[in-house]
Order: sequence, then structure tokens, then C-alpha cells
Amino acid sequence: MNQAVRLPNMRIGASACPHDCPSTCALEVEVLDERTIGRVRGAPDNSYTAGVICAKVARYAERIHHPGRLLQPMRRTGPKGSGQFAPIAWDDALDLVAEKYLEAERRFGPESVWPYYYAGTMGLVQRDGIHRLRHAKKYCGFHSTICVNAAYTGFAAGTGRIAGVDPREMAKSDVIVIWGTNPVSTQVNVMTHATRARKERGAKIVAVDVYMNGTMEQADLAVLVKPGTDGALACAVMHCLFRDGKADRDYLEKYTDAPRELEAHLRTRDPQWAAAITGCPVETIEEFAKLVGQNKRSYFRLGYGFSRSRNGPVNMHAASCIPAVTGAWLHEGGGAFHNNADIYHWNKSLIEGQDARDPAVRMIDQSRVGAALCGDRETLKDGPPVAAMLIQNTNPVSVCPEQEIVKRGFAREDLFVCVHEQFMTETARMADVVLPATMFMEHDDVYQSGGHQHIVLGPKLIEPPGECRPNHDVICGIAKRVGAEHPGFHMTSRELIDWTLQKSGWGTLERLERDKWIDCQPDFEAAHYLKGFAYPGGKFRFKPDWPNVPFRSNVHSGPIAEMPKLPDHWTIIEEADTAHPFRLATSPSRGFLNSTFNETPSSRAQNRGRPDVMIHPDDARTLGIADGAPVVIGNVRGEVRLHAKHYEGVRHGVLIAESIWPNDAYPDGRGINTITGADSIAPYGGAAFHDNRVWIRSAA
Repeated sequence: MNQAVRLPNMRIGASACPHDCPSTCALEVEVLDERTIGRVRGAPDNSYTAGVICAKVARYAERIHHPGRLLQPMRRTGPKGSGQFAPIAWDDALDLVAEKYLEAERRFGPESVWPYYYAGTMGLVQRDGIHRLRHAKKYCGFHSTICVNAAYTGFAAGTGRIAGVDPREMAKSDVIVIWGTNPVSTQVNVMTHATRARKERGAKIVAVDVYMNGTMEQADLAVLVKPGTDGALACAVMHCLFRDGKADRDYLEKYTDAPRELEAHLRTRDPQWAAAITGCPVETIEEFAKLVGQNKRSYFRLGYGFSRSRNGPVNMHAASCIPAVTGAWLHEGGGAFHNNADIYHWNKSLIEGQDARDPAVRMIDQSRVGAALCGDRETLKDGPPVAAMLIQNTNPVSVCPEQEIVKRGFAREDLFVCVHEQFMTETARMADVVLPATMFMEHDDVYQSGGHQHIVLGPKLIEPPGECRPNHDVICGIAKRVGAEHPGFHMTSRELIDWTLQKSGWGTLERLERDKWIDCQPDFEAAHYLKGFAYPGGKFRFKPDWPNVPFRSNVHSGPIAEMPKLPDHWTIIEEADTAHPFRLATSPSRGFLNSTFNETPSSRAQNRGRPDVMIHPDDARTLGIADGAPVVIGNVRGEVRLHAKHYEGVRHGVLIAESIWPNDAYPDGRGINTITGADSIAPYGGAAFHDNRVWIRSAA
């Protein structure tokens, strides 16, 4: 029998996964010496992680000790994008960055400097400290749109709040509906609790998605729909519930705003109507409705995937309406959940420098970085050009839509870019200065979970390699040189964590170090909205006031006036046409997390070693495309070359390209986001990564 070998000096360190995944797993890390880790495991005593983590993070030693890590500051010596850099001392690098920022400020004003970030780490200190520099200097604002806007808005449209039923209650459900997320690949802990319910209670798992992925294959009922048609499916399910007497009339009268109007509206939204839109058979829709109608303990776990369409908020809202129709919220193991963002009541004023924020400073849409850098006046709000950038925790040249425009913007010789990174990403290659960054076990931070209810500490466990520095240190170093004043610049990461915990009502850093995490789950009544939903009057809203749905930003965009008044199929998606007969979704792969992990050999191997596109065999035969053959897919935004994969688990007329592969994995260096659009989703923006009409042809 094989047994783990424990080295004499090895210790087990507690940590938290920092990556952009709702699981935010509590971790146990083998610390072999002051610079080396061994295996990484899920913490068995954390009630949500329950000892289970994804394979990517379990293999983290491969990433943290990767020979390709950036280890010293570098300055560009060749043309932009050439990859030609020379070493530079840290002080000289920061002096140069400050000089360029001050020069941009003198020429165009402080709004010409754009600090740009996202969720390469989800730690509150290392991720969000960039705002302190932004606010102290009145640098350009950042309208965060790449991920949550459509999903959060759609969920809050009904509930009034981004919070729901305790995810651990899935283990007490009779039906678990996993909609728009593939947790087998992207949130493995969801499957931990769902399969426990199946084993212990005989619960049924329903999965709704746009292709037969790992979660769909494990489901008792797989509901396969075309991209952007989830609202139609939800309406048909509710039609059946009203038709068959499975709507909870007492609950509807007490807890919802317009039940009779909804019922009348849905009379024409029957399964036949939905089948024509979704491609899903009438029999499957009826079976889905029967399951949730007969089982009050139906738990709707709603993900981000089906919100990444131009009608995403409407689709999310429609799906969230189903448990309100059945009254599932009344029961343990029933109701809905998307994210717990609103339960933590953080005071991040010191981390983010919120006391220095000027609301008059313009906000530029993150997803429209290409248009912004190429001088689009509307995107720039008729303000000055972006002349200088600081980029942390993100890789926009790979992950942002309309990639050719993004590349063109970053190629500007008059744009100064400093990238603080762990690897030489596509964005780092376009930089003028590249600074080496720490990974999560090499600095201190604190994390809130989205997919459950814990605050988790992530302390520094090992020393970083080479000259890598944390985000906080870089922000403070730049602040000193550009004359930014704020108390947060004079504090350590640990001091910021301690202050933030105390001011937010979560105790002290000392307590969190002792306990490792804090369970913040609201009580049953609050989580199930038994005293009313979060809107005035306490009603769940079937009729959202879309421009005023509560959201963290008040920056509106998109065709808000056209949004449906009641749940519906909103036909604003990029429908296939004669020139573009296919619909493409760029769904997350199992081996990558956005563009993170695409530098590790095991993740590349897990994704079959090259980018491909799934196509139904019948469609492929019609086009003369053999399995494994090189193909080109394209639209008005550009073309991408990759390989075809025949797969019966997609609807006819649908293509799936699991992503995000690095650009250099494609024959001509054009990644999949070459053909995704950057037009904004109503009402608060967002990018429609799964909503693309394309053509496909053989490249042989």
C-alpha cells in the first residue's frame, strides 16, 4: 500500500485558492522548505471545500515552481510585441514608470493614466489596492464589465440582492438544477454537495447547458439548449407549472409582485414554442417541469455561462423566477443561488482609498479596452486619450473581446504600459516595462468566497523566487514616486487585512489566523427571504425595473429600453444568418482558468494539446470537414484557425470552442477572442463571450 512520505522539515500550511472561481477553496499546502511547496489538498475541515479541489490547483507546485516565471524587472528594447527586453533594477523600473505617468498627467491630465486590473487574484488587498492609487491620483476610472455584470443584474432583478440559499443545502435537496455552469470542470465543490444528495436522498441532478460537457454527462436529466435561449426554456417550464397546478398560489400572492400577470403572459410560452427556439425537445422540457413541480426541495444553482449573451440578464432573471413560482424558497434544500457577494459587508475604504474617490472622474469600460486605446470618442467619454497604463492580475490581449482591435491599441508607440505579471503573457509582451509578481503563497491576503459563505485567510507560506514582489508593494512604490498620499500606502498587507476585518465586523487578523476561516452564512430566514425579498415591500419581482436593479456600479449601457418587462426570450442575440450559419460559444475548459494555467504542460495536455472547435458530425459532413481537420472560423471581426472535433453533444448549428488558449497556440497567433464582440450588454455592461454568429470552413 502506498503511503505519503513526510519529509523531516515539512509542515502543512493553511491557505486559500486565489483564482477567479466561485469555489475559493480552503487549502492545505505541503511546505517543504522556505521556498518550496509539495502537494496541495482541499481542507477537509472546511464545510464547503470538504477536502476536494480541482486538479489544476492540486498540481500547483507545477505552476509556482515553473521555470518560465518572470524573476526580474525588464525594460523593452525592441519593437512592441517583439519580446525583446533587457533587465532593469527595481528602483530604476519604478522611477521610469512614475516618470511616464507624470508625463502623461502633465500632457493630458490625470485621467489619461488608466490603472487596469482584474481577478488573476481575488485577494482583497492584492487585487483591489490598485484603486487606492487610482483614487488618490484621480486617475481614470475603471468600469468592471468582463465577468459578473449580466449575471449579478439578472439575479438581483428578482431578489434585490446578490445572495441566496446556503450552497451546502444542496446536500438536502431532492432536485438540484445546475444551470449555466460546468462544475465538473470549473466548480468541483458544487458536485461534492449535489452528488451527496443523490447518494443519500436519491436526489435528481438536472443540468442545463449549451453542450454535453462533464456536468451534463453526470446529470440524471441533461437539458441541451442553443446559446442565448435559456429565457425561452425558463418560460416554458413556468408555463407547465401554472398549467399543471404546480404553482404555489399562496406563496405567489404573499411573496411576488405580479403572479397573475406572469401567468397570463406565459400562456403562449408553451414547450412547443420553446422547443423551436432552444432546440430542446418538448418531452425534455416537460420532464424538467415535472421534476421541479413535484419536488419542492428544488435547488437552482445558477452560473455565469448562460448570462454571457446579449440577453444574459433577462435569461438569468427568467431562470431565477422558477423557484418563486413553485415556492421552493420556503423549504430547506429549495430556492436559488448564484453568488454571495452581498453577505460580507466589507469596509474596504482603506484598501481602495474610497475616501479619496472623485465621482466626477470618467469611467472607461474594461471590456472595450481595444476601442479605448484606439481612440473611440464614445468609449473615452470625449475625454483625453489613454496615454499610460498599469496592468495587474489580467491579460487583456488574450482575454478581451475584439482581439485584433485590442492588439492594435496596445501596439501604439505613444502608449506607455507597465505590466506586473507572473509569466510573459501576450499582454506583457506588449509592455514597455514588465515587473515580476508573486503568487498567492508568497504574500499575505484575505479572500471572500462567491460560491459559498466563508472568509478565508491566505497567509504568506514561502519566500518568492528571484525579485518577485506583491501587488501591494508595487502600488506603494509607484504611489511614493508620483506623489500619491493615503494612509494605506504606509501600511503592510497584514495591517490592511487586520484593519479591514475589524472595521467590517469580522474580528481581528489574530482570530482569523487561529481559525483559518469565518463562516458568514446568514440564517435560514434571511437566506430564504422568508421575511421578504430585498426590495421595498419585500416582493420578488417578476417585473424588474431594469435601469434601477441594484448593482455595484451606476454606469448604464446597452439597449435598456428594449428589455422585456416580464420573463421572456429576448431576441437581441447574434442570430445565425445566411452568411454566418453557426452560433459559437467560448465555454471554459477544464485545464485553464481564463488564461491562467495555460503555461503549465499538464493543463495543456488535459485540453488535448491544441485548441479545437466542437461541431456536430452532421454539420461537419455537410461542409466536408473531417474529424481533426484544420478549419477556419470567422465573422466580421476576424478569423481564427484551429482544428475541428466531431461531437454529437452539440446542437446542429452550434460550435463550442473551449478556451482560453494562449494566442501562440493558434497557427496565425489569433486567439478565440478575435471573433467575440465588445458591444455592451444592458443594463450595466458586460461582454457577450458566448453570443457570436460565425461561419466555418475547411482550411485544408
